[in-house]
Amino acid sequence: MELFNDLKTMLRKNIREYGMFIALFAIMLVFSILSDGVFMSPRNISNLINSMGYIAVLAVGMTLVLIIKHIDLSVGYVAGFMGAVAAMLLTTYKLPVAAVLPIILVIGIAIGLFNGALVAKLHIPAFVVSLAGMLIFRGALLQVTAKTGTIIIPNKTFNNIGTGYIPDPFKLIPGYHTLTIVLGALFIVFYVWSQFKNRKNKLKYNFEVTPIKIFYLKMVFISFLIGYVTWILSDYNGLSWTVVIVLIVVAIYHFLTTKTVLGRHIYAVGGNDEAATLSGIDVKKVTMFVFASMSMLAALSGILFTARLQSATVTAGTGFELDAIASAYVGGVSAAGGVGKITGSIIGALVMASLTSGMNLLNVGASYQYMIRGAILILAVIFDVQTRKKK
Repeated sequence: MELFNDLKTMLRKNIREYGMFIALFAIMLVFSILSDGVFMSPRNISNLINSMGYIAVLAVGMTLVLIIKHIDLSVGYVAGFMGAVAAMLLTTYKLPVAAVLPIILVIGIAIGLFNGALVAKLHIPAFVVSLAGMLIFRGALLQVTAKTGTIIIPNKTFNNIGTGYIPDPFKLIPGYHTLTIVLGALFIVFYVWSQFKNRKNKLKYNFEVTPIKIFYLKMVFISFLIGYVTWILSDYNGLSWTVVIVLIVVAIYHFLTTKTVLGRHIYAVGGNDEAATLSGIDVKKVTMFVFASMSMLAALSGILFTARLQSATVTAGTGFELDAIASAYVGGVSAAGGVGKITGSIIGALVMASLTSGMNLLNVGASYQYMIRGAILILAVIFDVQTRKKK
């Protein structure tokens, strides 16, 4: 009974953080039942996770943009355009992949710095700047692909970024990707160690911590979840390079937002930019960094999407920005700014991808899919507003 009461109290206090996990679990359970287990099959889970890679990367950058109370509507067509530029560099100019990747990322940073300068220094609303960028890069994408409409990429190394899987040098378990299992086990060990370390630091400074029984229950549940997903992936082809790239991006930005001064400045600007200015934070530099980061990740998203399709098309990037924004809001980013987690936005992207995958398996019409996803977004924002009112 005491454990139940502690669990109820923890959920009430941290409903924003744990609500998305509950929603994801419920969605997966419902679709698994309705699809007779097909939804949770290794092939479907692997395809689901791989297909959300380019949106997950965008959602990471969009999280920072929304935290500082701005928005970037241009990222979809920036991703599409940069993917087309990468295709052109690989096919027309015959540049190696090792040269194309940094070129694309640097161009992405330059685009973001320009947008950030317009917002931070000229005080043009981010909505206007990014809307103009959306139109510009949509036109640029059409221009780059005007001759052929689609640029086919025969480069196997580049395409492997979007469709390939990490090799398995061990092959110890027949039918399973051993390296994926090993990496999953190491990640569980790291997660448990970091949780104990964080709890010890909080107790050292007399911060509030969750009851020990709930702490153990949480670790067991998340460790089981990581292990289960790892096992499912290992039963198919293992970890893809797309997943590896997304995990690296998430790790870097999670560290940036939780362990660095810059991360604290980003949240401070989002919470109250005037107070941040008075406390000595350079709001303009923070804003420019966030927009540069966003466009760089948009360029990376374009690479992932183009490599997955193995071609650049005129429709690439359509609606990407809306999926990224929806993922961030569903993942717990506050509509009022100043609140949000990178890991939460990834869970949000997984929720939206799970909805799409599940509805496709059940042959739900495209019109209904759009309406359902829109309703989920509205519910997420209503939940955010009501949660802030209670506080």
